[in-house]
Amino acid sequence: MTKEEDENGRYDMLIDGHEIEKRQDTSVPDGFNANYLRVYYVSVTLRAILFRHAKVSNGQPISTYKVGSQYEVYLNALDLFYIALLIKHMDACNVEMWLGKLFPLDDIFKWMSYGNDGKHPACDQSYFGRREFSFTLDNDIYLRFQSFGSVIELDNAIKEKCPFKIDIGPVYNVDPAKRHAYSQAGDNVFTPVERELVFDIDMSDYDDVRYCCSGADVCLDCWPLMTIAIKVLDTALRDDFGFNHILWVYSGRRGVHCWVCDGKARRLNNEQRAAITDYFRVYKGNDNSLKKVSLVGLALHPFLARSYTDVLKDFFEEKLLCSQKLFLSEDRYEKILEMIPDESITSELRGKWQENRRSSSAKEDINVVRWEQLKHLLQSGKHKAQGLRRCVEEIVFSYAYPRLDMEVSKHMNHLLKAPFCVHPKTGRVCVPIDPNCCEEFDPTTVPTLSELLGEINMGGLRAEGDNDWDRTSLGRSVRYFRTAFLQPLLKSCKEEIESSYTAKIEQSKNSLNW
Repeated sequence: MTKEEDENGRYDMLIDGHEIEKRQDTSVPDGFNANYLRVYYVSVTLRAILFRHAKVSNGQPISTYKVGSQYEVYLNALDLFYIALLIKHMDACNVEMWLGKLFPLDDIFKWMSYGNDGKHPACDQSYFGRREFSFTLDNDIYLRFQSFGSVIELDNAIKEKCPFKIDIGPVYNVDPAKRHAYSQAGDNVFTPVERELVFDIDMSDYDDVRYCCSGADVCLDCWPLMTIAIKVLDTALRDDFGFNHILWVYSGRRGVHCWVCDGKARRLNNEQRAAITDYFRVYKGNDNSLKKVSLVGLALHPFLARSYTDVLKDFFEEKLLCSQKLFLSEDRYEKILEMIPDESITSELRGKWQENRRSSSAKEDINVVRWEQLKHLLQSGKHKAQGLRRCVEEIVFSYAYPRLDMEVSKHMNHLLKAPFCVHPKTGRVCVPIDPNCCEEFDPTTVPTLSELLGEINMGGLRAEGDNDWDRTSLGRSVRYFRTAFLQPLLKSCKEEIESSYTAKIEQSKNSLNW
C-alpha cells in the first residue's frame, strides 16, 4: 500500500490474490434506538456466562440450571452475581424503552385532563397540575404526591425517573407537591376534591372457592370469576346508577380494575362512595363463616335477581361447577352442605353421595349430577319451607358473586395503577377490557413487555408520524381505549364545560338586568 493510498483510507487491497469486499455504509440509521443495542449486548453476555459452564464444573457448583433440554449449567457465586446485575440492567433498559416508545402518555394526559387542556375560557388550567401521581422506582422506592403542570413535565419526569409502576390518585384542592406550604398557611386543609369511582377485584379473594389455583396464580378455569364481576358490575353501574364512561382494565396479573369517569362519579364524596359500594355488598362472611351470603326477604332485590338470572346462574352451572369440580370430593361438597340449615336434607344428600362415589352414568359429570340432586331436593314440594327457599341462590352467590375490595372504592385518596403499565411480576401490560365481549378476554395471551419490544425490533424503523405501539399487538388495545372510551368521554367533558360556561353567562346577565 502506498503512502497516498494509506492517507486516502483505501482498503480494497489484495490478500492472497483476492480483493477484499468494500465496507458497507456503517452510519447509524435515522430513528435507531441505542437501547436496543444495550439489551442485545446484555442478553449476549448473559448467554455467554451460561454456556461457558455448559457441562463443566470448575470447583464445587453453587447452583445448577437447565438450559433447554441439552445443557446442564453449573454456576458459581460470581456468575450468579453477574447474572443478577445483568438481568436487573436489562429490566431497566426494557422499562425505559417501554415508557419512551409504547406507553400512550398523550392519551393518559388527555384522559386525566377531562377537557381542561383546551383554550375554552371555562377550562380549569390548574386541573391537571392538582392531580396526584405516584412512581414506584427500582428497589421499591415509592414516590407519592408527584404533580405536573403539563404533559411535557410528566414526560420529562418519567424519562428521568424511569418508574417501574405509575399509580394515579385524586385531584386535590391545591398542587400536591406544595401541600406542606399550603397546610401551614392558616386553616387551609389539603384535601381531595375529585376522584374517579374505582373498583379493584382480586382473584386471590376467591381462594376459598377455587381449586385450580391460589394466591397470585390465575388460569382459564378460574378467570370466568373475573368475567362474572365485569358483567355484573358494569350492568349495574350503567343501568342502576346511570354512569356512561366506564373503563375496565386488566391488572396485569390476577384481577381487574374499574374506573368510572363521569363527572358526577368523580365528584362523589366519601359517604356517597360508601353508599354505592354497599349497594354491591352481598359477600359478608369470612374464612370461618359457614354461610357467607344471606339473602333475606320473599323476593330478591331487582339488582340481585337480574345478576342471578342474567349472569351468575349460567356461569356457575356451565363453567365453574365443572372447571372447579365443586362436588368431586367429600371436603368440597361438605363446604356446600354446610350452607344448608336443614340437617335432614344434608344427611340425605351426604348419604347418596357417599354410597355412589361415582356418577351412575359415565357420560354425566359427577359435579353436574350432584348439583341437580341438591337443587331437586331443595326445590321439591316437601322442602319448600321459608328458611330453605334461598339456599340454591345463596350457594351460587357465595361461589360466583363479585368480591370487591371495599376500602379502595369508599375513599377518594386511594391510588390505582395506571392503564398500560407493565406488571413487574408478570411483565404483562395492563390493557383495557371490552365489557361487551369480556368473556373472550384471555389473560394468558396479553402481550408482555419483552414480546412487544421484540415486535418493534422485528418490524424495522417506523415511518414518520407512525406510532410505535401501532406496529405491535398492543395497537388494538390503544385503539380501543381511544375510540370506545377516551373520545366519547372527552366529547361529554367539553359539552359539560360549555354548558357550565353558558349557564354562568346567563346567570351573570340576569344579575345585571335585576
